[in-house]
Amino acid sequence: PPTPSHSTTHGRRRRLNRRQHHHHHHHRPPPPTAKELMARAMKGVNVKEMPTVSGIEKKEDFAALAKTQIPEAELLAKNGELTKAMELLLALEKKCRLGLDIATLKTTVTSMVTICHDVGDWEKLNVVMAIISKRHQQSKHAVTAMVALATEWLEETPDKATKVALLTALLEVTDGKIYVEAERSVLTRKLAGIKEADGDIEGACACMLDVYVETFGALSKREKIDFILEQIRLTLAKKDWVRAYITAKKVNRKHLGEDDMQDLKLRFFGLLIEYHLQEKDAFELAQDYHSIYQTKCVLEDESAEPTGWRHNLKSCVTFLLMAKHSPGQSDMLHRLVLDDKLDRLDADLAPWKHMLTQFTTTEIVRYPLEDQEPLNGQLKMVGTEALWEHWQTMGHTRTTQHNLRVAAKYYKRIHTARLGNLLGLSTDEVEEHLSTLVGGGDLFAKIDRPAGIVSFQKPVTSEETLSDWASDVASLLTLVERTCHLINKENMIHKI
Repeated sequence: PPTPSHSTTHGRRRRLNRRQHHHHHHHRPPPPTAKELMARAMKGVNVKEMPTVSGIEKKEDFAALAKTQIPEAELLAKNGELTKAMELLLALEKKCRLGLDIATLKTTVTSMVTICHDVGDWEKLNVVMAIISKRHQQSKHAVTAMVALATEWLEETPDKATKVALLTALLEVTDGKIYVEAERSVLTRKLAGIKEADGDIEGACACMLDVYVETFGALSKREKIDFILEQIRLTLAKKDWVRAYITAKKVNRKHLGEDDMQDLKLRFFGLLIEYHLQEKDAFELAQDYHSIYQTKCVLEDESAEPTGWRHNLKSCVTFLLMAKHSPGQSDMLHRLVLDDKLDRLDADLAPWKHMLTQFTTTEIVRYPLEDQEPLNGQLKMVGTEALWEHWQTMGHTRTTQHNLRVAAKYYKRIHTARLGNLLGLSTDEVEEHLSTLVGGGDLFAKIDRPAGIVSFQKPVTSEETLSDWASDVASLLTLVERTCHLINKENMIHKI
């Protein structure tokens, strides 16, 4: 028979190989599961069952063990062997923690701190709390129960040093744990209160500013705002004005408008008034007083006391007249003139209505004002003694600036001496006030000093003239177009 060719031999071999490969494939053992691998790995180690960490499923029950060991530890502590008692319970705590027996874990942890408290060893209490909170995979339920229990004992401490030590230990335990945020904010306020009582304003302020309460989800809106107001108060007491302003920005003004937030709103604007008085910002002060004036409980108070609307409305008008002219200030002046409460036939409010009317009318206002007396009285009450001189100067300056704006509306050119005569100022004072207004961009004026003439007329550029002409031509062409249209219309109607 003919010898098989090279290619057929190769073909047979390939088929045979494929069959054998297929055969092996069928009998390959399945890969070991994770459980088997774990069992293999743990062969030499004497562990009955690995603890798992999935949710709070009860894996083991140590309640019976706890019933015998906790009384034993209490007995040891009574006999003066507190360290041994703690060691015994820490071993039980570890078993419960790894066995995920949360109920017994809570009982054990609270028993440990209670034993320390009952013996009266406050230092050991602080140490034990720190140990428990730092244990690996510690249950949040146990920590929460422990913190709640220890917070109740703050009032039972024998002296201030012990109280501060316990507070500090609790703050360390709650640091960075979301589930005890609310407790942390309460503890911080207590510590700040103690420091402030001791005269350590800086320490109290630093302690409060450490807590970023606006990020806490566990606190209600009201508690957050209350805490931030306390932060603002302490920063103002420390005279850290910039920090106070930054902290005040964290308060959402929209929330303050709610009916159940009225007391916080009054406190907030009271603190802002303190800040703005320091900054001598009259317009902001006017807005603060206006916000207080618009609060529901203030509007219902008819008395002349600082809690009533009369006082706050007068203060608002007072500072508004002291404020620099701006679109916002002008708008507020016009809104206040139309306020219903000022329209009452009330001798007490008449001067304020009159002052507002004077400053919203384009007429020259004489200084001192006709109603200077009530204005000065209000300024002394709300403007602080130290700033009395400043507000007096401001009052005169703002009146003069108002008069200069009025003069600029009525005159294109005027002699400096005549302008000074109208405003009751010397030539030098007129020039000084004009320079301030022109420098601030509120007015256009040019002073010809040799001739002694002030010109309020803006020089017109050639572009402006051309654009004026262009608009004139455009309006003329519009008229011509309209006329043509009307003629055509007539023709159509009469069919000419």
